[in-house]
Amino acid sequence: MALYEELSEQEIFRRQALDELRSLGIEPYPAAMYPVTHSTADILSDFENMSQNRAEVYIAGRIMARRIMGSASFFELQDEKGKIQVYVKRDDICPGEDKTMYNTVFKKLLDIGDIVGVKGFVFRTNMGEESVHALELTLLAKSIRPLPIVKEKDGKVFDAVTDPELRYRQRYVDLIVNPGVRDVFRKRATIINTMREFFNSKGYLEVETPILQPIPGGAAARPFVTHHNALDIPLYLRIANELYLKRLIVGGFNGVYEFAKDFRNEGMDRTHNPEFTVMEIYVAYKDYFWMMEFTEEMLELVAVAIHGTTKVTFGDKEIDFKRPFRRMTMSDAIKQYAGVDITGKSEDELRAICKQMEIEIDDTMGKGKLIDAIFGEKCEEHLVQPTFIMDYPIEMSPLCKRHRNNPELTERFELFVAGKELCNAYSELNDPIDQLERFQEQLRLGERGDDEAMYIDMDFVRALEYGMPTCSGMGIGIDRLTMFMTNQQSIQDVLFFPQMRPEKKPQKDTAEAYAQKGIPADWVPVLQKMGFNTVASLNGVAAGKLFNDLCGYNKKNKLGLPNPTMDDVKRWVEQNDF
Repeated sequence: MALYEELSEQEIFRRQALDELRSLGIEPYPAAMYPVTHSTADILSDFENMSQNRAEVYIAGRIMARRIMGSASFFELQDEKGKIQVYVKRDDICPGEDKTMYNTVFKKLLDIGDIVGVKGFVFRTNMGEESVHALELTLLAKSIRPLPIVKEKDGKVFDAVTDPELRYRQRYVDLIVNPGVRDVFRKRATIINTMREFFNSKGYLEVETPILQPIPGGAAARPFVTHHNALDIPLYLRIANELYLKRLIVGGFNGVYEFAKDFRNEGMDRTHNPEFTVMEIYVAYKDYFWMMEFTEEMLELVAVAIHGTTKVTFGDKEIDFKRPFRRMTMSDAIKQYAGVDITGKSEDELRAICKQMEIEIDDTMGKGKLIDAIFGEKCEEHLVQPTFIMDYPIEMSPLCKRHRNNPELTERFELFVAGKELCNAYSELNDPIDQLERFQEQLRLGERGDDEAMYIDMDFVRALEYGMPTCSGMGIGIDRLTMFMTNQQSIQDVLFFPQMRPEKKPQKDTAEAYAQKGIPADWVPVLQKMGFNTVASLNGVAAGKLFNDLCGYNKKNKLGLPNPTMDDVKRWVEQNDF
């Protein structure tokens, strides 16, 4: 019992099957390659031709269902591309006198979840089902943990695994039992590839910039901090790659882009994960008007690559990424949706407006964050179809060029879709003196308690002093874009391994606690295996059923324990304060 006390009955049986397989000379985890020649999709796409020619195939995948009969059986094999039925006949996979491979291995020692290789030919059964007739069956990996059961009939799935705790924490299980999830991540790859091909076609260079940075710049966000032992200095996981990419524009590249992992030490919700993927691109001699057209073209291409049309369903809305997108200034959006004109308003006036509108604010917030709070609370939800919100107040954009017609504003836009920000772009600030003053204003905000205020990066200011050409930059969240393009309402559904809270371990009482009720130590692991992890969980349990369950478990698993009496079990389940 000591070895298996944390295992379920199924897990114990599967481990016993390992030993039996090895005793038969079958290695459950063979080292040799398996010569796969076809996927299930290959077979099904050319089925008529392959079945007429009885084409020989080698396929490999996971057993997802079985129908064990007499001398012939069926199982369902699932690989990366789909599923197909496999017909197994005893005399075909065991052509000699020894029928062990069918009678013992296939029927008794293989389980749902095992990975197998099949050599056979393509045919259609008498019931008309497209199948592979197995001539050889090879075990490639034994599954010793049972999969969740998912029922499927006539293409419809019943009892799908929907528990987020299991799906996100054990994504490998989610991908096995919910094959549709794999399609989301294939589309994510298509999104990235489409964008990359678009940028490359324009002659822009894909680059890599540091993830560990001495100064976390390029965004207003709280960073993760670590320590480099050899240099004895603090380092930060990047919150953005903007300042490094703009250094490359200073260095003479006309266009650079990066698909980057960024990290922000902030809250988690349905649209935010502390580790996320962003694409940032910077192009010399361009401005934010050019970047709007560039962004429209890029997103239209992505939508067509995924859906074959510019129209995309997201929740109960149909989003159309057909160019051109709506354009609106931030002040006009606030005027239209909040009924307030923020033009020329002081910090105190903005604070009073927020309080009047019952918008949550605090004393650390300067003009930029107060305006952002009004916009976020009153405007964003109305921006369903792709909309460029442009010309942000200067306090909100410390890295952005002042507006050519209004020095109180900046040449910045954000694209909103379905009420959410999708991308952010500027005519980039290239005046080193103005940039230093903006950094110093951020420093003052930090001194007031704004823990998201930007750090001063003097090396970046030095780079600008050498001269950076007129430039436009844009950043877009790949995770959020994937959500829109695949109709997923949570960022966790478009990340293979989203950040999770630590896994909760079930509380278990000690053997001493059970002993106070007169329960022998040998029976404690049995009770806990049956789900009674605490003494209190036994209170009020039906004594007769528990007695029968315990005696049956003892016999079935050949534990050899002396069975308790009915009176013993009655005392164990008496109500008390344990």
